Amino acid sequence: MLKPPPIGDQELALLKFVSDRGTPVTVREAAQEWGEPNGKARTTILTMMERLREKSLLLREKSADGSTFQYRPAVEKSDLLRGLVQDFVHKTLGGSVTPFVAYLADAGEFSPAEVAELRRLVDSLDDAPEGSAS
Repeated sequence: MLKPPPIGDQELALLKFVSDRGTPVTVREAAQEWGEPNGKARTTILTMMERLREKSLLLREKSADGSTFQYRPAVEKSDLLRGLVQDFVHKTLGGSVTPFVAYLADAGEFSPAEVAELRRLVDSLDDAPEGSAS
């Protein structure tokens, strides 16, 4: 599983924007579509995107006409989020998922599809070899 490098809240939000967009994005597009509504200047967006690239979370390539760079996610969003949750469980919860599951149970704001997915995941724990469910 991917162990993500340290990433700030704003970097994560920008990375989610790029991932959700579904197509490569230029700094200009990211600044207009995500940065401006969030009070971020174009230069800040450029710096953040380059940091994400240095952390191997974004890939950069020249556009077809060679005039600009385009950025796209280096990893699937689901893999990134899974790694962030794993990092949180290990660092913050000492490796125990019990407090996390208790939080989920108390939150109780799940769609029927989310409940079904959670049940599927719990059921899959019964099928996992002992010690491999982490």
